[in-house]
Amino acid sequence: MRSLPAHVAIIMDGNSRWAKDKKIPKKEGHKAGVKAARNAIEFAVKNKIKFLTLFAFSTENWGRSKNEVKALMELFVKAMQEETPRLIENFVRVNFIGDINRLEKVIINKIIKTKGLTNDYEPKMNLNIAISYGGRWDIVQAIKEISKDFSKKKIKEKNINEDLLSSYLDTSNFPDPDLVIRTGNEKRLSNFLIWQAAYSELIFLKKLWPDFKNTDFKKALDEYKRRKRNFGLRS
Repeated sequence: MRSLPAHVAIIMDGNSRWAKDKKIPKKEGHKAGVKAARNAIEFAVKNKIKFLTLFAFSTENWGRSKNEVKALMELFVKAMQEETPRLIENFVRVNFIGDINRLEKVIINKIIKTKGLTNDYEPKMNLNIAISYGGRWDIVQAIKEISKDFSKKKIKEKNINEDLLSSYLDTSNFPDPDLVIRTGNEKRLSNFLIWQAAYSELIFLKKLWPDFKNTDFKKALDEYKRRKRNFGLRS
C-alpha cells in the first residue's frame, strides 16, 4: 500500500445546492462551506499532508449574479479575518493562486496581509487558496510570460519544454497534486489545475461540500493508497 499523498487538491462543490435543499439562502450554504474547509484544513495538518489546495472561486464564477459574487467576496474577507489566527496556531502557510488583480483592492490587501502573517514560521502545511483561478488562464498567462522572456532573449526556443512551462505557472512553488477530490456529484475538473492534474488520482464524491466530513477525507486517502500509479509506464 502506497503512502499518503504529498499534495491534495479539492474542488469544493455543492454549497448552493446544499442551501437549496435546505430551503435557506445561498449565503448560508457558503458559510457552511467555510466550516467544512476549516475542518478539512485541520484534518490535513493532523495527517501530515504537506500541500493542500482548495478551489474557492473560479474564473467562471465571475459570471454569477453580482449579488452572489459580492456575497462570496464579503464572506471570503470575513473568513480570512476569522481563520488566520487558527492557521497561525496550526503552523499553516497560506498562498493564493489565480488572477488576483481582478479582485477589489480591499481583498488584495487582505490577501497580502494573510500571506505575510503566515510566513514567519516553518510550516507544517502549505495551504493554497485558488481564487479567481482557472486552468486555462494559468496556462495562457504562463505562455505570455514565456513570450516576454523569449523576446528579451532570456530563454531560447530549445529550452522551452514542459518543465519550463510548469515553472511559469501560478503553481510553480509547489508540486503537482497527487490526489484531486471533488464533491457535489460532478465528475469533471471544471478548469481546475488542468495542466498540473495530468497524472493526479481523481476521486469524485456524491456528497455536497458542506457535508464533507473527516471520515470522507480519510476514505479518499485510503482509496488513494490502494491505487497504483504507473505514470504511463508498464507495471
